[in-house]
Amino acid sequence: MERMFNINGIELATESFGDPADPAILLIHGGGHSLLNWDEELVRRLAAGNRHVIRFDSRDAGRSTGSPAGAPPHALRDLVADTAELIGALGLDRAHLVGMSQGAAIAQLVALDYADRVATLTLASSTPGGPGHRHDDLPGMTEELQALYAAEPPEPDWQDREAVITYLVEAERPFAAAGHFDEPAVRNLASRVVDRTIDIAAQLTNPFLLDAGEPWRHRLSQIKVPTLVLHGTDDPFLPLEHGRALAAAIPGARFLAMASTGHETFPRQHWDTIVAAILDHTAER
Repeated sequence: MERMFNINGIELATESFGDPADPAILLIHGGGHSLLNWDEELVRRLAAGNRHVIRFDSRDAGRSTGSPAGAPPHALRDLVADTAELIGALGLDRAHLVGMSQGAAIAQLVALDYADRVATLTLASSTPGGPGHRHDDLPGMTEELQALYAAEPPEPDWQDREAVITYLVEAERPFAAAGHFDEPAVRNLASRVVDRTIDIAAQLTNPFLLDAGEPWRHRLSQIKVPTLVLHGTDDPFLPLEHGRALAAAIPGARFLAMASTGHETFPRQHWDTIVAAILDHTAER
């Protein structure tokens, strides 16, 4: 069921699955993504485990309120506040947060600044603190990805549907594990994203222009909720050491490596393991 919520002067689009009486899992997508990047089959498998699962579009994504491409008036902390307020708007006292990449950075800050809203954390493809902050003790992105960023392809004609779909596919390819890029599935998703998104140029531009604010790596020891850290062994953007360092920084955090996985949202071959791990992690004890 899709619903719109007025949050902090904007509208956020949400979709809910499962029984609202069950423990709530809130899925927070990565930068440049939308709620569609949480595969519906995966979401339904979580809901079948007696969970109320909500996926939503953050600002500039999908059907939520956007701003002109290249000129977002908000910062990362605004997305944090949006997420915390959305939990209340959904009628929840707190939620289990599952975040990927930028979504995991948001989840970390919600747990730090709105601790009473968070039951547990699941942080995927993340780093201690946030992207945009220097971590000199951790490895940087691969040379191949550095070369790509140094010579980024030109933006497509945003009015040309097929060109934008191809642009989306090629934008995802370098982040997948070598030999494990499912182009047909990614193209199918890209076509649905393009057709559903109000302003695809803003979605693919603005999240990467946000001010991350003050670093918070030194605060991670203050997180008290149970935390599960998931990380791909072949992540070219945030190598595996980032996930291990994140888990080490949060008291009691568990770490689970995903083999043959890059910087991507839960590949299908790991769904059995991931669903079981999240359901176990979010079980009331």
